[in-house]
Amino acid sequence: MTTPAAPARRVPEAVHRRRWAILGVLMTSLLIVVLDNSILNVAIKTISTPAPTGLGATQSELEWAINSYTLVFAGLLFTAGLLGDRFGRKKVLIGGLAVFGAGSALAAFCGSPAELIAFRAVMGLGAAFVMPATLAVLMNVFERDEQPKAIGVWTGGVGLAIAVGPITGGVLLEHFWWGSVFLVNVPIVLLAVALMLWLVPDSRDPAPGRVDPAGVVLSVAGLVLLVYGVIRGGQLADFTDATVLSAVGAGLAVLAVFVVVEKRSDHPSIDVTYFGNKVFSAAIAAIALVFFALMGVTFFAVFYLQSVRGHSPLQTGLLLLPLAVTQTVFAPRARLLVDRFGHRATTTGGLVTLAVTLAAFAVLDTDTPIWFIEAVFFLMGTGMTHVMTPVSVVVMQALPREKAGSASALSNTFRQVGGALGVAVLGSVLSTVYRNDIEDGLGLLPPAARHAAGESIEATLAVADRLGARGEALVGPANDAFLHAMHVTALCGAGIALVGAVVTALFLPGRAREPEGGERNQELVSAAD
Repeated sequence: MTTPAAPARRVPEAVHRRRWAILGVLMTSLLIVVLDNSILNVAIKTISTPAPTGLGATQSELEWAINSYTLVFAGLLFTAGLLGDRFGRKKVLIGGLAVFGAGSALAAFCGSPAELIAFRAVMGLGAAFVMPATLAVLMNVFERDEQPKAIGVWTGGVGLAIAVGPITGGVLLEHFWWGSVFLVNVPIVLLAVALMLWLVPDSRDPAPGRVDPAGVVLSVAGLVLLVYGVIRGGQLADFTDATVLSAVGAGLAVLAVFVVVEKRSDHPSIDVTYFGNKVFSAAIAAIALVFFALMGVTFFAVFYLQSVRGHSPLQTGLLLLPLAVTQTVFAPRARLLVDRFGHRATTTGGLVTLAVTLAAFAVLDTDTPIWFIEAVFFLMGTGMTHVMTPVSVVVMQALPREKAGSASALSNTFRQVGGALGVAVLGSVLSTVYRNDIEDGLGLLPPAARHAAGESIEATLAVADRLGARGEALVGPANDAFLHAMHVTALCGAGIALVGAVVTALFLPGRAREPEGGERNQELVSAAD
């Protein structure tokens, strides 16, 4: 009886030997992209504090500080992936890191919320060239049988960055000014570039697609208009306002034109034919919905922990640790559950767990025991991990290795779009409910000051602080209004996660068949076609 021949190795031997060291360098590059957002989540309360402590940013300005980064990031990801496929992923990675580092240095020393929003957009430009290239390089230095394990470690790196970010931000804010949370990116950029020049091989697609400027402009314009309309609705506490409806309508119309243009183009930014595969579409939807929930929840959780509970930035970072550590620990092991139960059961279970933990926020109040909050964060991170790793494998193995940049860009585009809409939609729900609840409590203020004071709990507490003893009467109503707004927002997030669970239960594949005669299983996506 002859033994089946081992599949031919496609990765050069010299690269294969140092594949894990290369993965470590890629994770260092990934670290700064994710670290920046997780650090900012802890710093948003400080940035909202009036000068000289912060910039006095309003809640809508804070949402834009987050979303200017994610919208530029999401809008350029696919083009960045194509440029990496065409010119070389290593070159694109190094260029993206340089732009990200420069944007970080500028953001650290900016003097107004408008400048912060602009420099965060520059950081998003750099990050757009970093994240897809890291995953594309990974797919080209690991053989197919090791790719799920490597993607699990890569996903765990995201969890590590989420874990390190809040604590790092808390430590920096304890000892330095708010800009230090951006300046810390610069030495990490320098280290990543040095290691990349030394270890990482270059790779490119031998038949890359052409860049699609029209698609890039339409996608960014549509997303910005849509998100602006949603944020503006929350700021006004009125989603029927003409400016809100016109912005949302214009955004949806531009995105519809984008889809038509991409379908007719012979070199689209996003090849919409990929979405004809139900498994691929379900995996992309799961990625977007998880980050919709995560970014929206993190936004209000920080205000709950700092403004309502009175914790410092460092204490907040430590309290968020279970949310991140679970991703670091379980991400590389999620494939074991997939092997045993299949993608459908694992991912659907993760989304249901996420929905339950989001709903648990609806019972939190000012004196909820810390152990209960930590348990919620732990289970939330566990649920997310068992969604992100399986669906990332589905997406990356759906396309040929040569198109790894495109696959990575698609995955990360919808990750960032989901996150941006999560902050915009859930942030606007939070703002709307809060403003409606706090209006009666602001009766002692002059009419001109009521609108600004009612935009967020931080704005209300800042007014209360300026009023001294007279302002103490505002603190209780502000806390009550925020808790009610948080409860409503959390239930909205839970509903979104349940929608994702239904999608994955219907369309993701179950357990893969056992390999026969030494042959590989079919690709994950083709299993459900």
